[in-house]
Amino acid sequence: MYASIRKYTAESPAEVVQLVKEQFIPRISKLSGFLSFYFIDLGKGVATISIFETKEGQEESNKVAAAFVKESLSGKLGPVEITAGEVLAHRAK
Repeated sequence: MYASIRKYTAESPAEVVQLVKEQFIPRISKLSGFLSFYFIDLGKGVATISIFETKEGQEESNKVAAAFVKESLSGKLGPVEITAGEVLAHRAK
């Protein structure tokens, strides 16, 4: 299992969450190996967590996210900081 965490500065997460729900989540959920996606309000920014079965899916999610931000959220989010890697331990209910 692989995760990608993307952090952005954002003036108003409320402005972008609807576009993320309507446009981005349907795109990312169609990628091979998709397991889950989270959009988190950090107060002065947002973070997303994408979980995939494979490293290839996780890497592709970063490309899809970059394209989505460029085409739909330009000017609403600051530069991205990406952290990605293999999930070594987890638990879900």
